[in-house]
Amino acid sequence: MTVIDIEAGLAGFFTQDHQDCDGRWADVEELLDGADTALATQAWQQFESGMRRHFAMEEDVLFPAFESRSGMAGGGPTAMMRIEHQQMRGLLDQISASIDAGELEDALDTGDTLLMLIQQHNIKEEGMLYPMAQNMLSGEWAELASQLEKY
Repeated sequence: MTVIDIEAGLAGFFTQDHQDCDGRWADVEELLDGADTALATQAWQQFESGMRRHFAMEEDVLFPAFESRSGMAGGGPTAMMRIEHQQMRGLLDQISASIDAGELEDALDTGDTLLMLIQQHNIKEEGMLYPMAQNMLSGEWAELASQLEKY
């Protein structure tokens, strides 16, 4: 269970989670370049788990609250974010398969694609979606944060 700093606010919380995931990816890249497959696999599992957790927090808690408040259900920025999450999940699956097969170079190559997609995605969320959501949901942040602690 995650302890959420309420004072950081919605945008601060999700932006920090992006940064945490970025840090875990840097660890994965470094270890995949090395010879210790066991450590690389462990780092990969932590990164993948963190990414899937992040997607779930957004898709299960943030996006529905934003859509309800904004009236943009079925469209708007969250629809595009969900599509991009699906693309990233596909790349996570490919990287997992490469690591399981011992094809670390393929995992790194697919990781480059994933990293590019993550960077573009995060710019949109941090620059547009999170500030909009924070403005719309500031009165609901404490309740949303309590829901997010379950992840």
